[in-house]
Amino acid sequence: MSSLIPPAAAAINPAPLGKPGDFDFLTGEWRIHNRFREGEKWIEFPGEATVVGILGGIASIEELRIPARGFSGMGLRLLDIERKIWSDHWVNSKSGVVGVPGQLGVFENGVGTFLSDGEGDKGPELYRGVWDRITPKSCRWFQGVSRDGGKTWDDGWFMDWTRAG
Repeated sequence: MSSLIPPAAAAINPAPLGKPGDFDFLTGEWRIHNRFREGEKWIEFPGEATVVGILGGIASIEELRIPARGFSGMGLRLLDIERKIWSDHWVNSKSGVVGVPGQLGVFENGVGTFLSDGEGDKGPELYRGVWDRITPKSCRWFQGVSRDGGKTWDDGWFMDWTRAG
């Protein structure tokens, strides 16, 4: 197991299965319904994205636009061919900085789970982003945090993607 894989991620998904083309489903134009928890309140707002796959399916680049929130950014997903694991990075348009190391993960049984370790106000945290409900015309992404090593999750952002056009 690679030292690039966070310990918690390795424990949850010990067998890297990543392969070129795993993110091909995401290529295209999308409309997105966001549901986001802000404090104790859930808010909803529209968004859109353009996604391009390159390098024979080992890279996927997403431009996310959320005008209602004055927000945009870029998702960069790269497959480490040798280790068979994806890294999912984020770039906020306000900073221009690539988030490293990014969330690491793979697709298994039609669900992509990506994890990273971090430090929160109350100690170690595990962050998770999940791609599921994948069809030719739609998919869902959601993210959450665990403070107990992945036993329970507090999911706070859901994005329902629908293919445009």
